[in-house]
Amino acid sequence: MSLSCIVLSSARSIELSELRLSSTYGGMLEGYPCKPVNDLKVSSLLRAAERAFPTTPVHLVPPAREYPDQTAGAFGPVEVLPSVACIGTFRSTAIAPGHDRVLYRSALTVVWFQPTPDVPTGDAADLALRDIRWEELAQDYEL
Repeated sequence: MSLSCIVLSSARSIELSELRLSSTYGGMLEGYPCKPVNDLKVSSLLRAAERAFPTTPVHLVPPAREYPDQTAGAFGPVEVLPSVACIGTFRSTAIAPGHDRVLYRSALTVVWFQPTPDVPTGDAADLALRDIRWEELAQDYEL
């Protein structure tokens, strides 16, 4: 049973089978959100996804970055990512036309950021998430 179902822009239906949410800036004791900090957060989240799901390809949906009108610090201007960091594993039907649709499925682990801790569902899922190029990024596996 899936957590939710999303219909991609390509009309392919994908099912969310696992979701990990965390606060983007949780545990940040010093400094301020800026490009170097955010780049480290994004790469750290990608590495965590690759370690957690080593048999599934991992894809990053590039996060929106906001630049509030605040005084720049020693590391450059303030740059803010959405407040919730997400790692989700999605499954769908097989990609390869020669694969038996009963014996094969496809999978992709996706890393993205969103403003709320809501589970992405249907048309309410962020457009960037619905625009994933599944056929290019996901991988078939045998059940």
